[in-house]
Amino acid sequence: MSFAILLKVIVINIVLSGDNAVVIAMASRNVPKKQQKKAIFWGTLGAIILRLLFAVAIVYLLEVPFVTFIGGLLLVYIAIKLLIGDEEENLKEGGTSLFSAVKTIIIADAVMSLDNVLAIAGAVKGNLVGIMIGVIVSIPIIVFGSQLILKAMERYPMISYAGAGILSWTAGEMILGEPKFEPFLTRDLHILVPTTITVLVIGFGYFINRKKTQ
Repeated sequence: MSFAILLKVIVINIVLSGDNAVVIAMASRNVPKKQQKKAIFWGTLGAIILRLLFAVAIVYLLEVPFVTFIGGLLLVYIAIKLLIGDEEENLKEGGTSLFSAVKTIIIADAVMSLDNVLAIAGAVKGNLVGIMIGVIVSIPIIVFGSQLILKAMERYPMISYAGAGILSWTAGEMILGEPKFEPFLTRDLHILVPTTITVLVIGFGYFINRKKTQ
């Protein structure tokens, strides 16, 4: 594998790992302070293992009908869940809140990793070694990125709405990325659908959170 292709893989990871870092930060923010690093570590480890498995199975996964559509819907649910997460419930769960955060991180990252692995597979022309290198390169980007975002969220809680927006937009793109829908899609829908999903998720989250505070 040439240096140019390796550089391309690194750039793809920098661009596409942002949403993964966002979901890790959002899932970890309600975990007790001393357990946040554990949530990031175990969540990322589980997500990376799944991503490696996806790297091997990506050709077969993409042949499953409606897999990206279902993945997009699941990501919408995760974005809403992270945005309106009940802090009191997390505190009542105590130690199990760490498990809850790790579970959410792994599920969300598994959904979003389809796009990441597919992009890397295209860059290295299906070379399995190149795909593996791309996945490994993504590890420090996700870990350090999620820690930076988490610190920003602790200081400015409203950032969580931006995070939910990123996840919602990604969900919209995944839904539109379903090959079965391709014959029916117009250029306008590629903007309209992600925008509508993002506005609805943020609006719903804001309404529920405001209702809680009242």
